[in-house]
Order: sequence, then C-alpha cells, then structure tokens
Amino acid sequence: MSYPDDLRGLVDDALGRLRFSAAAPTAGLEGAMRYSLLAGGKRVRPVLALATARALGAETECFLPVACSIELIHTYSLIHDDLPAMDDDELRRGLPTSHVKFGEDVAILAGDGLFAEAVRLFCTQPGDPARVLAALGELAGATGVDGMVGGQYVDVIGEEEDAAGLRTLHALKTGRLIAASVAVVLILEGLEEPETIPYRRFADELGVLFQIVDDILDVTESDEQLGKPHGSDERHGKLTYVSLFGLDRARELAAESHAKATAALAEASGRTDDLRRVADYIFTRNE
Repeated sequence: MSYPDDLRGLVDDALGRLRFSAAAPTAGLEGAMRYSLLAGGKRVRPVLALATARALGAETECFLPVACSIELIHTYSLIHDDLPAMDDDELRRGLPTSHVKFGEDVAILAGDGLFAEAVRLFCTQPGDPARVLAALGELAGATGVDGMVGGQYVDVIGEEEDAAGLRTLHALKTGRLIAASVAVVLILEGLEEPETIPYRRFADELGVLFQIVDDILDVTESDEQLGKPHGSDERHGKLTYVSLFGLDRARELAAESHAKATAALAEASGRTDDLRRVADYIFTRNE
C-alpha cells in the first residue's frame, strides 16, 4: 500500500500558508522558522493525526490546526536537536541545519518561536472547548519533561545501559509525540475509553518501530539517502538498537514491532487503511 500522500499534501499546503510575523523587525525570525518548517519530509506525525480523523469518520480538513501544530513542535525539536550542544549536525533533509544557516542564536529562537506558535495554532482548533483543552494538555505532556524533552535529557546524560533503558529513552524522546498525534484526535472526537485502546496500542508500538528503523538506517544508509550525516549515533557513543542487538536482530525487532502495531490496528473500529499505510512506510522507509 502507498503512503497517504493526499493527507501529506493537505498538511504541506496548510503549513505553507502559515505566517508568524506581522512586523518588519521579526521578519528574519519568521524566515528562519519557515526555512526548517518547509524543508520537506513525509510529515508522519501530522499525517497520523489526519489519518486518525479519517479512521473515525471525521472531516480531515477540520483537524489541520492540530496537525500543523504537531509538525511545528516536531520541527522545533529537530532544530534544537541539531545544535552543537546537542547532536551537532550540519545537515537536515539535505539542507544546512538551522544553526549553520542562521547562527545558533537565531536557531534557538526559531525553535522557541515554533513551539509557542504551535500552542497558539492549536487553540484555534474547532470543537468542544473542553475537549480542545484536554487535547492540548495531552500534546503538552507528550512534549515536556514526561515526554520528548525528558527523553532528550535522558539522551544527553547518556545513562541508559540496557534494552529496558533504551526503550524508555525512545518511548519518551520519539514515541510520546508520535502517540500524541493519534491520541489528540481521539480526545477531540470524544472516543470512549474501550474504543481508544487499540488506537493507543498501535500508536505506542509505532513509536518503537520508528526508532528501531531510524537506528538501522543510521548505519546502513548514506548521507544523501538520509538527508543528514549517517553514523551520528556511533560518533556520539550512543546506545542504539543496532549497537545493543546487532543489525540482524534489530531488523527482526523492527519486524516484530510492525506486526504488533498492525495487530493492534486490526482490532480498531473505523477505516484504518491510512494508518496502516503509515506503519508500512515507517517499517520499509529508505529500503
């Protein structure tokens, strides 16, 4: 099955229409924000949000504020991840990273600006105000200390030593935002708890799958194929699924994770074909 490019197209069009500066003095900051935001990619997280809406029978275009907010947050995290104090990468999606293009100071501010604008944009999401607030709380939790930022901290201090620590690290750093991309739509649509369980299991496993495949590609693909320097984890001495288990076992783990994700999805109600397509893409990307 092919990737749901129609949903990616909706996201790309909506992102292209976003503007952040109403005054000349901050136009340069907007330029830096849009440089990273519009650099391309499959838009996996916002596509997951729209695919979840479609699965539940909702109008996908109505969820574009939420979907774009998620992509703004993801882009902010990439800008900050690439900084010299973090992963110190000079390429992202085949382009110079933000701090290389604009300097570290502007890159930090561009990331900060994207996060703030994500919250503002999320608040324009149509729907029941109580549900919008609850969904925003879910996204903030996935982004903060008990989510992505907490995972980045664990990654920076580098104390994970075994499979359990590695899974915890990536459940926070990568998995929480991926899971929230599905969960916020479940909340906005008011899905009852029993019906959410298969979707949440799918989303949780998808985060694991994404990271395993990411670790595999980091050692098997070229800079050109990845759009960023390969072997970055090894250079920084980071524990990965490949360094811990070896390449062959990491590939087996990816297959197992993909099977768990799709099995969970098979138990979900609704039209889940697009969600399955995203899972298949993550499993087979760049291969």
